Amino acid sequence: MDLTWHGHSTWHVSVDDTDLLIDPFFGNPKTDIDPAELDPDYVLLTHGHADHIGDVGEFPDATVVSTPEVVAYCEDEYGVGDTVGMNIGGTTELDDAFVTMHRADHTNGMDTHYEDTGGMPAGYVISDTKPTQVSDAESTTFYHAGDTGLMTEMREVIGPYLEPDAAALPAGDHFTMGPMQAAIAADWLDVDYAFPMHYDTMEVIEIDTDDFVREVTATGSDVEPVILDGDETFEL
Repeated sequence: MDLTWHGHSTWHVSVDDTDLLIDPFFGNPKTDIDPAELDPDYVLLTHGHADHIGDVGEFPDATVVSTPEVVAYCEDEYGVGDTVGMNIGGTTELDDAFVTMHRADHTNGMDTHYEDTGGMPAGYVISDTKPTQVSDAESTTFYHAGDTGLMTEMREVIGPYLEPDAAALPAGDHFTMGPMQAAIAADWLDVDYAFPMHYDTMEVIEIDTDDFVREVTATGSDVEPVILDGDETFEL
C-alpha cells in the first residue's frame, strides 16, 4: 500500500491496482500537483467542507464515495455522476480495497454554506483485507481520521478491532485536534506510524511539526511519527 500526502487532508492511497483519492483539495501550499495529473478510481470524501471537496469535480471518471447527503450534494453542485453512498460503521469493497467508514467528531456544513448540513462527518479505514474480529497480521490497513477531535472510539473500537498500521491525524489545532491530542490518538490507535495532516494551509492552523514529534514521543508508545513533505509517498 502506497500513501501519498498532497497537503491538508488530501491523500492518494494505492491498494494493489486500485487508486483512492481522499478529500481532494489542491488549493493548499503543500502540493504542486495539478488535479488533471491524477486518475483515481475512487474519490472518498470525509465531509462537505470546501477544503475537503473543493476539487471533487476534477475527476469525472472516478466513483465518489461518502455519506448519502454528501454524495447527493456533489451530484447537484459538482455534476458528479457515479457515486456510492454509505454510512457510519459500514464496509464496502472497492475493487482491491475494503473501506470502512467511521464517525469523526466535527461539524459538516456543505462547502461554505454552513447552514446546510451534510450529516455526520466521517473517517475511513482502508485495508487490503476484509475486517473481521479475527486479527490478521498479514493485512495492511491505513486510517484517515478526517477532521476530528480526540474520540474514545479510537481506543475502544478503531484500534483494537480495525487494527490500522498507520494513521493520518489532523494536527493543526483550532478546527481539529492539535499535536497533543493527535499524539494521544496515535497512542490509543496503537499504530506503527502516525502522520500529521490538516496543518499549515492557513495561518490559524500553522504548527511546528516538531511539537507533533515531541508529543508522540511523550506518550511512551512505540508509534513512529512521520512528517511527509507535500506530494511525498510512504510505502506501508
